[in-house]
Amino acid sequence: MTNTLRPHGYQRTPLPPARDAAATDPGPRPDDRDAAAHGRTTASPAGEGKPKQRDSFFDNAKYLAIVLVAMGHAWEPLTDGSRTAEALYMVVYGFHMPAFIIISGYFSRSFDMRADRLKRLVTTIAVPYVVFEVAYSFFKRWADDDPTQPISLLDPWYLTWFLIALFVWRMSTPLWKVVRWPVPLALAIGALASISPDIGDDLDLQRVLQFLPFFVAGLFLKPEHFQLVRRREVRILSVPVFAVALVVAYWAAPRMSSAWFYHRDSAQELTAPWWSGMIMTLALFGCSMVLVACFFAWVPRRKMWFTALGAGTLYGYLLHGFLAKGSRFWGWFDNWDWLQTPWGAVLVTFIAGGIVTVLCTPPVQRLFRFAMEPKLEWAFKKDAAELARGRTKTPAG
Repeated sequence: MTNTLRPHGYQRTPLPPARDAAATDPGPRPDDRDAAAHGRTTASPAGEGKPKQRDSFFDNAKYLAIVLVAMGHAWEPLTDGSRTAEALYMVVYGFHMPAFIIISGYFSRSFDMRADRLKRLVTTIAVPYVVFEVAYSFFKRWADDDPTQPISLLDPWYLTWFLIALFVWRMSTPLWKVVRWPVPLALAIGALASISPDIGDDLDLQRVLQFLPFFVAGLFLKPEHFQLVRRREVRILSVPVFAVALVVAYWAAPRMSSAWFYHRDSAQELTAPWWSGMIMTLALFGCSMVLVACFFAWVPRRKMWFTALGAGTLYGYLLHGFLAKGSRFWGWFDNWDWLQTPWGAVLVTFIAGGIVTVLCTPPVQRLFRFAMEPKLEWAFKKDAAELARGRTKTPAG
């Protein structure tokens, strides 16, 4: 708000009170009531009380989801020669990114155009997108011996699509809060995108639009929804649901392209009838939501040895891409035939999980924080609260 004059015209309203550093919102989070419902404590004004504590459930879910992402990338070269690997690949791709996106939407519910949140959006999403888009392009030039690989911020390469998608989704959050039927509208947009091959590759808009319903669904989830799926009966029911999903995926593996789960192309680009895009959008959304619920049902609620790694999942996500792509460029799966055996697949699975786990650790976060969470204080104006804080620290006279 701007300062307005009082009726007499000579007194201004006081500047907003300075907030303690421990109470500063580090990014889009649910409001205090939601935090309390999830077991987090919030800092009281002027530094009273303890700072916010992270919810172990969500950190556990993010870590497990990112491990599945890495494992899925490791399985991809094995899917051509193994129907079982293809079935596992399809099931995992049915829920791991949707789960990650739903959590992203849930923690974007409080996002608005407030200055500090816009700054954080730039420093933690936009800047890493630029840095890693350039880094991936140079990596491909070197590792794949492809000097023609362009550097284009409009055409995300490999994993950077998620960053530009998250930027667009989060910026659209205020809009979804005012429309009457947000999830059906997002589904309609995703379905229309799936039958629109002319959208093109700019900003990977197909993925932005087709994954949009999961983000919007996350925006409108409440703490009680997560409590519901973590009930014992849901946990028990999720076992046969996953079993059925694996059987269906095993049947569908030779009959259906796994590219549908990427949400990267239109139906026409997948050589399918145009109308199938709308049907698949709705069907995959329903299947993914069921599998995500089953996944959440088995995520531990308490603090585990890997809970702290949940804060570094974006590090693991972006950094493991160099090894995932490098393994293809350098022909590891082609040169070592034993990787195509069942024991080789098991070993690759554990290696992928171990690598992404290391990449989520605090030492790696500290090493790459300059690229993932740059301060960039010089690039932004100071807001009124920061100015007020500075005045209180300046001695009088």
